Amino acid sequence: MLNANGLSCERGDRQLFAGLSLALEAGGLARLLGANGSGKTSLLRILAGLTRPAAGEVRWRGERIGDLAEEYGRELAYIGHAPALKDELTVAENLAFAARLAGIVASGAQLEAALEVLGMATRAALPARVLSQGQKRRVSLARLALPGAPALWLLDEPFAALDEDGIGRVRALTEAHLARGGMLVLTSHQDVPVAAGSIQTVTLGA
Repeated sequence: MLNANGLSCERGDRQLFAGLSLALEAGGLARLLGANGSGKTSLLRILAGLTRPAAGEVRWRGERIGDLAEEYGRELAYIGHAPALKDELTVAENLAFAARLAGIVASGAQLEAALEVLGMATRAALPARVLSQGQKRRVSLARLALPGAPALWLLDEPFAALDEDGIGRVRALTEAHLARGGMLVLTSHQDVPVAAGSIQTVTLGA
């Protein structure tokens, strides 16, 4: 369903990677490994259609993602390493805002349920500025627990800053997504096992 063929990426006069290919089908997980600066985030952004590769192409259901444009965007969730939260908004307001941006229509009860999945329902009325980094990460990931979550998840360091409870909740969330036939590409410096129908590892800078 997701095919990347012969991808190359350059940053300035430096080539981060070249000739990279991967393919994901329903229930598949791809882990991107590598040192800082090896191109993991750049690869995620290429797969999301946010950055153009120096060479190669990405296809979704057989079509070039550049031709699909917004149609492809509706079928993926890209969550970067930095929490995309507005400090002045509450936890619930931030999740509602993220849902609207993703084209997800969610009721108040659905927002609360999604926050409960990540252990943040009791903090729904708090402004984001008072949250720890781990709590902000949980709120960012909570939109994946909303109804109508897209088929393809591209997650940059989803376990970063999380405590043991948070890691367990995110792992359960991702495993449920894969069990439903979803797909997941993630970067992680932590060796967190995630059960999937198929697992492949892409090591950059090797």
